[in-house]
Amino acid sequence: MSQPILSVQHLKKYFVVGQTGMLGKRQPITVKAVDGVSFDVFSGETLGLVGESGSGKSTVAYTVVGMYKPTAGKIRFMNTEIGTNDKRPKELQKAIQIVFQDPGSSLNPRQNIKQILEMPLRVHRKDRNRLEMVIYLLEIVGLPPEAMYKYPRMLSGGEKQIIGIARALATNPSLVILDEPTSALDVSVQAKTINLLLELQKQFNLSYLFITHDLSLMRNVASRVAIMYLGKICEIANTADFFRNPLHPYTQMLLSSIPVVSEEEEALRPTKVISRGEIPSPVNIPKGCSFHTRCPFVMPHCSEVDPEFTDMGNGHSVRCHLYPQGG
Repeated sequence: MSQPILSVQHLKKYFVVGQTGMLGKRQPITVKAVDGVSFDVFSGETLGLVGESGSGKSTVAYTVVGMYKPTAGKIRFMNTEIGTNDKRPKELQKAIQIVFQDPGSSLNPRQNIKQILEMPLRVHRKDRNRLEMVIYLLEIVGLPPEAMYKYPRMLSGGEKQIIGIARALATNPSLVILDEPTSALDVSVQAKTINLLLELQKQFNLSYLFITHDLSLMRNVASRVAIMYLGKICEIANTADFFRNPLHPYTQMLLSSIPVVSEEEEALRPTKVISRGEIPSPVNIPKGCSFHTRCPFVMPHCSEVDPEFTDMGNGHSVRCHLYPQGG
């Protein structure tokens, strides 16, 4: 396989959210939102980063795009380390763009669409005819030129998200981070938006880091899938292998809970895995494997030792004591 366009190694992002203890002996309360995450994204592929709310997947996205500075770890983009830079070069800023979850709050309500799309053009593409570029951007996302004179309040939720996609493409990026881009849309609009993203990916050879909680969506969208739980990746695999042979108990639990509508889909689902208890607080993550408090296959050492990744072959890796290294 070729060199990755994005390489994230042992990424950590911690937030101090308060203090505890008596006066004079106060200790910071730290949320380990991302705690040692590693993955690669290759040119032209879609890596699906999947997890429940609070798993840390959006924090990964915001750290990669530069909205947060990493607590530790490395982020390399096109062979340049970008994670520790206070200010990234403009060439790298425009090469990584993001589409946010809520299309309404991500667009300036006081600006019309022309002004919204012109902003990245002013910053990154000063030599271009901005009006022509705005018309072109609207064209490639399937909107008429006259849409440039509308304000966000005059658009539907789907149209707002399409404008968010057009804005991300304005800088001619190589990597687009999609932070749950369809979760705020109704089902029919979701399908149209996904089809548009796939068409644009082929047309411009885009790489996507697709953040989502919808695991079933990844079957037809992602090249590879990575599952996050409490700030860590627990399994990563090629999409076909992932759905055919899920290994981690948490992954099996997620897949077995996906609704199906046919007997063929039912036959593909793993045996029902029922977790115990509630998701622990990210402020007080359990020692050892963070899933051991909910895992139906828990063993004594799961509560003491955090497992390492085991390479199962064919790009499939899992972090679980059920699959010991060298075993």
